[in-house]
Amino acid sequence: MDTPKSKKLDIIIPAFRGHSQNFLMVLDGISEENALKRIEGKTNHIIWMVGNFLDMRYAMGNVLGLSEEFEYKDFFFQGKALDETLKYPSLQQLKDDFHKISPLVYQKLLEVSDEELEKAFPMGMNIDFFPETVLNFVGMCIGREDYLCGQIGLMRRILGYEGMKYDFDKDLKY
Repeated sequence: MDTPKSKKLDIIIPAFRGHSQNFLMVLDGISEENALKRIEGKTNHIIWMVGNFLDMRYAMGNVLGLSEEFEYKDFFFQGKALDETLKYPSLQQLKDDFHKISPLVYQKLLEVSDEELEKAFPMGMNIDFFPETVLNFVGMCIGREDYLCGQIGLMRRILGYEGMKYDFDKDLKY
């Protein structure tokens, strides 16, 4: 495993890499058609979930100093509600974007210092037990990614796909 500059990220680094693996495995075999299906008009579709996952990756990257912009930000920024009147990007377009942003964010996670992680990052939550710092924002993004992979896993089963296989790709370094 790569060693981060900040010991504060010892738990974040494996989580980030694990989420990268889970993201790819949970989407394995999902068709473009099924990626746009909703259940009884009540759920988000997989495309929305994938886009929200990527919005988290870009948000982490931005708070860590990357300037990359998410091409599909207008669809997904800050969990923007699903809009059935929009033509969302394809699953393949989003997967391609995942492979573009993820290694960049991973590198930033390895390089960030304790001082940078301790910087204030106002989120407007105003919760006394939750300091609004860069580190806590990164942690929130990691938590959201975990949630979204679980949601996609559930959708996968509802749509009739086999459960996710845990065939980790040891060559994926982010």
